[in-house]
Amino acid sequence: MMKVVVCTRYGSPDVLQIKEVEKPIPGENEVLIRIYAASVTAADTMMRKGKPLAGRFFMGRWKPRDIIIGTGFAGEIEAVGSGVSRFCVGDSVLGASISGGTNAEYICVADDGLIARMPEDMTYEEAAPVCDGALTSLNFLKNIAAIQSGQNVLVNGASGSVGCAALQLASHFGARVTGVCSIRNMTQVQAMGANVILNYGYEDFTQMASQYDIVFDTVGTRSFSQCKQSLTERGIYLSPVFRLTHLVQVLWTSVSRKKAKFSATRIRPVSDLSVLLDELLELFVAGKVTTVIDRVYPLTEIVEAHRYVDTKRKCGNVVLSLA
Repeated sequence: MMKVVVCTRYGSPDVLQIKEVEKPIPGENEVLIRIYAASVTAADTMMRKGKPLAGRFFMGRWKPRDIIIGTGFAGEIEAVGSGVSRFCVGDSVLGASISGGTNAEYICVADDGLIARMPEDMTYEEAAPVCDGALTSLNFLKNIAAIQSGQNVLVNGASGSVGCAALQLASHFGARVTGVCSIRNMTQVQAMGANVILNYGYEDFTQMASQYDIVFDTVGTRSFSQCKQSLTERGIYLSPVFRLTHLVQVLWTSVSRKKAKFSATRIRPVSDLSVLLDELLELFVAGKVTTVIDRVYPLTEIVEAHRYVDTKRKCGNVVLSLA
């Protein structure tokens, strides 16, 4: 038996429950992972709420389709299927499960899924969120925006899990980076590589004269229309937050010089994501990117973890410890 976090209906953090279920057995091409740490993200809380409503076409119309929640994980391989040659028992690994299930003591993952060996100097808590904010940021900046050295990049929501990674990656690619955050997180945002820091409580970048080649709205609080005047002639507005208005903006600007772009990183082919993950882990090993951890909660405090993420005040990542 094993403990898992289940979400059987949409609602507040109080809908989350810890239950015991049968420990899974790996199939022929699967590995069984003992999870030591898992990420708790804003996307997880949105899925718990069933918002935006359009997302229920994928998550389940009236209740969650996948009741064991969580996506990012890090842990140790405890068993392998007979057809597995890529991993061995005892390997420390990190990755993500597209269908959830990582807020649990064990999970079975296909050996050709989004999974990789952990760098030796990385802790399980540092590794668990890698396939969330950091992988999303690399996909948006490199693949979607084709970031170039010397560009001006603004990151809105610079202190979140996606934002902290975006700051570091944009700096690595040679961009001049402006971070937008609250006054309480300005020191952390500066440490992540921001050249300019704007306090959103007092400064509205959409009303300022500065223009940017890329506006990366990691939290989805500003629309393309609001940011249009802040973009250079061929500037790009990015957002990983799914809203129907964003999709309309993507279509509307497809023939314009200034463009709005949206992508759901997790639905890209696993082979493409694995290439990105390998590149990302090389940056972690080289010290170009680090995981910013705000709080670590035990599995028994999953409700408190979701409540904290719901405050939208976290700086970096929130992690569940199952060690």
